[in-house]
Amino acid sequence: MSRFILISPSADYERKVRASVAPLSGSLQYFQAAYLPESPEDILRQQAGEPPEVLILGPGLPQDEALKFAAIMDLQYPEISIVLAADDDGELALSAMRSGIRDLLPPSADMEQVRALVERASLAAAGRRRGLGPNTAERPTTEGGRVIAVMSPKGGVGKTTIASNLAIGLGQIAPMSVVVVDLDLQFGDIGSGLMLEPDFTITDAVVGAASQDAMVLKTYLTLHAGNIYVLCAPRNPIDMDRISGEHISHLLRQLRAEFQYVVVDTAPGLGEHVLATLEQATDAVWVCGMDIPSIRGLRTGFQILSELDLLPDHRHVVLNMADRKTGLTVQDVEATIGAPVDIVLPRSRNVPFSTNKGVPLLQDGSRDPAAKGLRQLVERFKPNWEAPRKKLHRRAVVQ
Repeated sequence: MSRFILISPSADYERKVRASVAPLSGSLQYFQAAYLPESPEDILRQQAGEPPEVLILGPGLPQDEALKFAAIMDLQYPEISIVLAADDDGELALSAMRSGIRDLLPPSADMEQVRALVERASLAAAGRRRGLGPNTAERPTTEGGRVIAVMSPKGGVGKTTIASNLAIGLGQIAPMSVVVVDLDLQFGDIGSGLMLEPDFTITDAVVGAASQDAMVLKTYLTLHAGNIYVLCAPRNPIDMDRISGEHISHLLRQLRAEFQYVVVDTAPGLGEHVLATLEQATDAVWVCGMDIPSIRGLRTGFQILSELDLLPDHRHVVLNMADRKTGLTVQDVEATIGAPVDIVLPRSRNVPFSTNKGVPLLQDGSRDPAAKGLRQLVERFKPNWEAPRKKLHRRAVVQ
């Protein structure tokens, strides 16, 4: 059960927050006050049971006082996420971040927005608890989440479909802790594949305040119904020229520090932005079609990246649209690319239908054989799963 504390003089706000956290099976302890105590202990000693996961500083509290209190709380209890109910005026976000506040919550936010934000804060608190040692005053030293590059030297192999389904599947494991980035900067269509009309795109996210402040960056992400965040490709392909490889490297470092999983749908080939992604990636999902040009392209890609020392530590090879009628076998593919195939996705008429509908297979609970293979791909990224190279020869084959 998630545990929340709210401090605010507003009883109306308390009712909204209480109703928002109810679906999370969370308990809320409310302190009705227009001021903050001198120290966090004054609040925590009144908390029944275990310490809270999230402290919400509600509307009606003096802003300067709230920032000072948050700074002390973050120093003494870094395992507790702090949320401040306030409108961002541009300067507040930076001050809040420096004080250790995880997120700003507009006081006018509806119940769904409140629920999503406090759930994300709760998950972040749980992650920090796992990372903290016996001395809870020490901060975790982990490098952040996993950056999963979905790759293919050739286009038309279903890379975007696999990236979007992977993100949706991971969102079911780690709600609100997954972001998918559309890095096909000229012709990316993650947005249309997920039926999204974003207010902002990656063009906005790599410049200005967003590049300096993680809290500002979050405002440029689009929330999807599958409990994931999406950063869509530019609306105009010309914007690609304004985004450098260094922009991408910095963006992925920012996202990795905030999310458990960062799924990157890369452009076909090995251009500047793809190479920048591979420098940050912990995993690469290599997508290959069951045709000779795609298979040979993958083999060449492996060779080039091996020479450049840019192959991520964990490799996952997905053979998509597998069909025995092509005259090729899985063994033929493995022999050509010089690597094992980990997941085989059969050709399915439901896959293009789901893409056209804008609802990934893993979102609508499809029992299609391709959905089964996609779930097996997601399983490879569960927190208790590790990818020792000795076991890479074991593959999941879906008939």
